[in-house]
Amino acid sequence: MRPNPETERPVVLVVDDAPSSLGMLCDTLEASGYTVLVAPDGESALQRLELVVPDAILLDGIMPGLSGFETCRRIKADPALAHIPVLFMTGMSDSQDVVEGFASGGVDYVVKPIRAQEVLARLHTHTRNARITRMARDAVDVAGMGVVFVDAQGRLAWRSPQAALWLQALGAPKIPGHLPGTLEAALEPDAHLRLCTEGGLRLSVRNLGTATLGETMLLLAVQRDEPGPSARLTEAALTPRETEVLSWLAKGKTNRDIGDILGTSPRTVNKHLEHIFEKLGVETRAAAAALASGFLA
Repeated sequence: MRPNPETERPVVLVVDDAPSSLGMLCDTLEASGYTVLVAPDGESALQRLELVVPDAILLDGIMPGLSGFETCRRIKADPALAHIPVLFMTGMSDSQDVVEGFASGGVDYVVKPIRAQEVLARLHTHTRNARITRMARDAVDVAGMGVVFVDAQGRLAWRSPQAALWLQALGAPKIPGHLPGTLEAALEPDAHLRLCTEGGLRLSVRNLGTATLGETMLLLAVQRDEPGPSARLTEAALTPRETEVLSWLAKGKTNRDIGDILGTSPRTVNKHLEHIFEKLGVETRAAAAALASGFLA
């Protein structure tokens, strides 16, 4: 279950072996518009995550049983949860412990005793960035295509619903959480593969280069005998940012709207659109939007 960003309060999972000591923090979060879930240990936190996907996690680094660091590693190893920003709560001053928190996948940390206003400020920044990133990634799953993001270690960082189905059809990966073996060559720069699934579906896979957080973006599409919207978009070799701009354009957003979503200026968005129009061989916003929506032959 994932909250709707437009209608629901942001959800924060607080994981601490002494949650009663964080009562004031939880009260402040609730009063500031957050829905707070609490777990007393790492195992309980992982069980909570099977039922709800929060917008952020506040995680104690040192806990009995499963440590906060190992809990974070398990969260980041799950593609369905890897996007959640994890902020460590620590009373430790040893820099090595802080380094371990970042190495395990944390994006930030706060030192105990917790200062509620500091936590609020950090949460606001990280939840906003995570939501914008997720919305942008959701938006690029257009025209019957699939999108996959792979991190620098070769692990699946995120995949669109359509891409998840195709990855499964391409066979089991050699290493859990990684690409199927038939797709490993797609991580080479500028790679463009043509593959066939176990069910006989022909797929085109193109490496679009480095996207958010240094991740590699792969674009998957069905190969068709006749050029269609999906084929034209695939062959256009749009960059990850151009793909995001086009997808938001297809949703009726103005240049200013797109700039606000992607954190750039309307002028920069217009420059991206100029390149997009040239690559797609169209002259108007309406034609590009229709192509992205799958309405042009």
